[in-house]
Amino acid sequence: MICKPDAVERGLVGEILSRFEQKGLKLVAAELRVLDAETLSRHYEEHVGKPFYDDLVGFMSRSPAMTLVLEGPDDTYAMVRTMMGATNPAVSPPGTIRGDLGTEMTENLVHGSDSNESAEREIGIFFPGLA
Repeated sequence: MICKPDAVERGLVGEILSRFEQKGLKLVAAELRVLDAETLSRHYEEHVGKPFYDDLVGFMSRSPAMTLVLEGPDDTYAMVRTMMGATNPAVSPPGTIRGDLGTEMTENLVHGSDSNESAEREIGIFFPGLA
């Protein structure tokens, strides 16, 4: 998962990570870094060329993001996505990260893989030593 630049800028990484740890997920890798255009093009390959792509890369590379690998049961990705809440914080339920802490759809604090396959691919991009 990724705590996006807005989460880092707002000092919310500890709060976000704490929620996952309280759920019983284990942090196995983390790195605070500015994501470059090449890395982001691999991560967001399905969006390259779309009208919003340049703004997305601009946002994700404007300041450091915290990339994380969380470990847990086979469906950890689903647990993480449920805890994150809906992409739009305005409709994300209370108790979720975006519902409690998010303010706008385009800067929605966190990214989580949408399947085990996506998680493997994304871990390979951000933490190649773990893949």
